[in-house]
Amino acid sequence: MAAQIIDGKEIAATLRKGIAVLAGELERTHGVRPGLAVVLAGSDPASQVYVRNKGKAAAEAGFHSEQIDLPGTVTQEELLKVVDSLNARPDIHGILVQLPLPKQVDERAVLLRIDPRKDVDGFHPMNVGALASGLEGFRPCTPSGCLDLIRSTGIRIEGEEAVVIGRSNIVGKPVALMLLEQNATVTICHSRTRNLPESVRRAGLVVAAVGRAEFVKGDWIREGAVVIDVGINRLPGGKLVGDVEFGAASQRAGFITPVPGGVGPMTIAKLMENTLIAAERTVGKNR
Repeated sequence: MAAQIIDGKEIAATLRKGIAVLAGELERTHGVRPGLAVVLAGSDPASQVYVRNKGKAAAEAGFHSEQIDLPGTVTQEELLKVVDSLNARPDIHGILVQLPLPKQVDERAVLLRIDPRKDVDGFHPMNVGALASGLEGFRPCTPSGCLDLIRSTGIRIEGEEAVVIGRSNIVGKPVALMLLEQNATVTICHSRTRNLPESVRRAGLVVAAVGRAEFVKGDWIREGAVVIDVGINRLPGGKLVGDVEFGAASQRAGFITPVPGGVGPMTIAKLMENTLIAAERTVGKNR
């Protein structure tokens, strides 16, 4: 029996509508309009598309949105001054510096400079530490979106055996920590894990974030498992595929995300949610 498709576009659209309602309420009751600033250094085409989509989503949610374009020759000091100016502005509640940055700029130094209270990407070490410690902080957008997609299936995460394939700071590690928060039993695997197929076959929940086209084979998937495919890879012919062999996996899984249209839309929706939360916290509201 074919798996049920987890429609990330629909789930993200519902989330964004709710965010727009709450943003409107915040402005009416407290005079605060959520503000998001996105900094783009250079002219990377993929980054330009991502930034444009984020600005569009912010406008649709009723946010104040700014895009700050900097040349690819920007110095680290110049970029840090831009971040400092945004940190100081009360009308900007979320700051996102689009990665990757030009090679002459130290990404770590820039991320450290962002006020953790405005770090809506959830990459600042203070927010990463809060996640690891189970404390309040911003959760990274893509992993947080993965958790929403899992919850949408109605499965019980608590006690479930979960395998996360990938150990990046952006997805693999944080999504594993979030699953631990939900009392799943979590194994982190990667491309060098011995007997990887056997580890995956034990899991009722699989999150694939390894960055290799169709790396996870369909016959690795346990019957009825929930499969969240974070990968997005372009094949030589131009087709976009995930990290999971979708056709074969969908014949075994109970639920599976498509690529595209699965995790991707949730990333931007969760960025909007984090920006709303940052704005709410300035008036003492804490969800």
